[in-house]
Amino acid sequence: MTDAALPQPLAEIRDEFLELDAPERLELLLEYADDLPDVPGDLGADRFERVAECQSPVFIALQVTDGVVTMHAKAPAEAPTTRGFAGILVRALTGLPAAEALQVPDEFPQSLGLTQSVSPLRIAGMSGMLRRAKRQIAAQSAV
Repeated sequence: MTDAALPQPLAEIRDEFLELDAPERLELLLEYADDLPDVPGDLGADRFERVAECQSPVFIALQVTDGVVTMHAKAPAEAPTTRGFAGILVRALTGLPAAEALQVPDEFPQSLGLTQSVSPLRIAGMSGMLRRAKRQIAAQSAV
């Protein structure tokens, strides 16, 4: 994956992970889990889509307002790696122009260097979150 294909917030997150060794990468993932923002109370449950690819119950909702993406996610504290992946995507996609968010390579989750620390099913869950996020963005955009 080339840096040109990756929006700056995602490239920075990827680089942050790749600068660490495997155990430290897992710790960083758990920090993203702790930093997952609460969902605003005015965002109804009907706006959220269940991410079936995740073993844990994860729900995402994306809004595109004036061409800019805002992502929200709900993930249980009992699933910290999944919650961490949700935190990464919320931080990385929120604030991006919709057109740029739609260009995020589908293989971004694999680029974080977590395959030694996290099961392939968890990586597949993050990939599912990203695909669903991009689908929601496309549905709300005239891009």
